[in-house]
Amino acid sequence: MATTKRLLILAAVSIYHLVQTVGPTVGPAGLLRLSTDPVDVEAASVDFGRMGRVEPVAVFRPRSAEDVAELVRAAAAADGLGFAVSARGHGHSINGQAHTAEGVVVEMSHHHRREGDERENGIGGPRVNVEREYVDVWGGELWVDVLRSTLEYGLAPRSWTDYLYLTVGGTLSNAGISGQAFNHGPQISNVYELDVVTGNGDLVTCSGEQHSDLFSAVLGGLGQFGIITRARIALEPAPQRVRWIRVLYSNFTAFTKDQEYLISLHDKPSSQKFDYVEGFVIVDEGLINNWRSSFFSPRNPVKISSLGANNNGGVLYCLEVTKNYFDSTSDVVDQEIEALLRKLEFIPASVFTTDLPYVDFLDRVHKAELKLRSKGLWEVPHPWLNLFVPKSRIADFDRGVFKGILGNKTSGPILIYPMNKNK
Repeated sequence: MATTKRLLILAAVSIYHLVQTVGPTVGPAGLLRLSTDPVDVEAASVDFGRMGRVEPVAVFRPRSAEDVAELVRAAAAADGLGFAVSARGHGHSINGQAHTAEGVVVEMSHHHRREGDERENGIGGPRVNVEREYVDVWGGELWVDVLRSTLEYGLAPRSWTDYLYLTVGGTLSNAGISGQAFNHGPQISNVYELDVVTGNGDLVTCSGEQHSDLFSAVLGGLGQFGIITRARIALEPAPQRVRWIRVLYSNFTAFTKDQEYLISLHDKPSSQKFDYVEGFVIVDEGLINNWRSSFFSPRNPVKISSLGANNNGGVLYCLEVTKNYFDSTSDVVDQEIEALLRKLEFIPASVFTTDLPYVDFLDRVHKAELKLRSKGLWEVPHPWLNLFVPKSRIADFDRGVFKGILGNKTSGPILIYPMNKNK
């Protein structure tokens, strides 16, 4: 009871302070956007990691970038009544990064809002400039919705994350890495311009030429230097289809050597390189057949024991590559793939190929999400660790972690994204 009473008092103080600081521009509509509803507060108290719970005083649903700026100005006021503000996208942080205790969480994503409460007064949907090949996007827009909008013009962003149900502002605050990063760099390398609300509540347009220090700090800055309210994202002509190939290795040195070779081709013509290079480590036989998609046929499951993994500490390595193409170039795709695969040292009998529309490949992880949701496994705790490991230490990491610490004690995904450091 004492905790509840304290939260109500803090909420009243925060709302009063917000109204007093910003004045009549907030009004009744502004108060409606600042919610202390227990359902809203509870939703903002947890994230995808499910490893902690931090309860805010209130949740704010902006309808424009100026709304965000007004809230931050109120929070930063120097009269002793300031409060903490944290921006939340789709809630896919894993260790409470988007939480704030006794403060206000700004729900940037449309998908957190109730019916009739979104896309009003300045947020709107993605705006595509076809001639200059870019799209202007609200910071809380999901990447899957950006893709749908740009595909209407035959365009798509160049760099992705594996999972598309994340917000633009969220991934740009974390870098945004996937199998295209070796070629185009992470998502933060494919941004022309940002609108950012700074810690003082200023709404600033920044780029590599204008307020460049802020631009560089915000991209990959984990939300510590400002809230992204708009991003201008580079586009390219969207391929129509994808040839998706997986090959297996029992030798880690051969696996990493081939990954390093493939990402070294980034400056070559598109016909002489893959468009996506990624990989994962298999320490559990069930993982290769069940994780991410039904890529491998249930009628013909891959058996780790049949591929030499038992002589390698029970570990296999899977290299994933793709070749994007248009219907007009479908007749040469197989030859280009064959020429690239001939130079690799994977297990010969382990080539698995599928062909699918470009949008289906990009949205592939969502299918796995739906399966996990149907089994009640999506909302369980998700401890997660991302590391940058230099080439000089990757073999030590394999021996010490993949074959040592982990062994066969995990069934979660272990991804390897090879990257060129100059990207």
